[in-house]
Amino acid sequence: MNYITRTIESELERKFFSGKAMIVYGPRQSGKTTMIRHLVSKYGNDDVLWLNGDNPDVRARVTGISTEGWRLLLGKRRILVIDEAQHIDGIGMALKLVTDEIPDIQVIASGSSAFELMNRMAEPLTGRKLEYRLLPLSFSELASAIGVLEETQNWERRLLYGSYPDVVAHPGDEQALLSELAGSYLFKDIYAMDGIRKSGGLDRLVRALALQIGSEVSRNELAGLTGLDVKTVDKYLDLLTKCYVVYPLGAFSGNLRNEIKKGCKVYFCDLGIRNAVIGNFSPLTARTDAGHMWENYLVMERMKHNSNRPLPPRPFFWRTQSPKSQEIDYVEEEAGQLRAWEIKLNPAAKAKIPLTFLRAYPKAETGVVTPSDYEKFLLS
Repeated sequence: MNYITRTIESELERKFFSGKAMIVYGPRQSGKTTMIRHLVSKYGNDDVLWLNGDNPDVRARVTGISTEGWRLLLGKRRILVIDEAQHIDGIGMALKLVTDEIPDIQVIASGSSAFELMNRMAEPLTGRKLEYRLLPLSFSELASAIGVLEETQNWERRLLYGSYPDVVAHPGDEQALLSELAGSYLFKDIYAMDGIRKSGGLDRLVRALALQIGSEVSRNELAGLTGLDVKTVDKYLDLLTKCYVVYPLGAFSGNLRNEIKKGCKVYFCDLGIRNAVIGNFSPLTARTDAGHMWENYLVMERMKHNSNRPLPPRPFFWRTQSPKSQEIDYVEEEAGQLRAWEIKLNPAAKAKIPLTFLRAYPKAETGVVTPSDYEKFLLS
């Protein structure tokens, strides 16, 4: 498969040489290095200095570097790229020196461990950086590459195998690639952080979450299922979110007394990873979780669609309390305007927005999303 242009590339290129360091976060294998190489390929090799933070020689050279040291290292180059920048001690201060003292240099740094990289960048680069997220390939990126019609016909494959670039590029090898990705890369950043030792507790939590996509999760229930205490469950959930393994969706609460206010659903950022975790790549016709997978897919694709907007809408689900509980799968709030969608795998299934919601929020825009017309939801 030919190179697939990423949505954020045009924005990155537009901001080149604006005096700001560009920081690209995202999970391992999501295509950050490939995208940056494509972005800087328009410049000559003599214009780009590429450093890899995984290389111990690079770490030794850059750690504690002075302004003069940067000048010697850069020479006449105009672009500095640091891949896997989170591995370099003091990386934020090092890049501050370049941004402040050598302003003609365009800095691009990438890292797979978002929370570690953000912590190291935050204070030194305050006001000096632009941040971007690169997740696995989105529906809009794939549709732009192969056409909307063809990509809409691939939705079952996306539910089973997700959209990591290497997986999309190698049809027939999806299960092996995903098993390796989930086993070798998925938790690497988490185990390397915060003194966490490799244990069965985190694995049990990820599996428990994988079996509950599309449903509200209870921290106490997760603690009981995994043998972890609630505090550890909270800690692991936070790390899994920051490493782009899962995405938590909170509950919307506005006018009604009986709306739940603290509920949470947890979706997987990529369904291929989720299916590798539970070891199930069975076709949708043989599954009992197909409806939840469809919901997970659409929620996450909508998140990708909104992720790099300057002011993205706030996402939620909506539910009232028992005994007559009513629910809406996905709600967005943007500039005081509400939009709500029910997500159904079966186009023939009867689906409607609850009357309780419509009465409470009469100005809300509403709709139903099915496989027959879902491209509108993901491209609007």
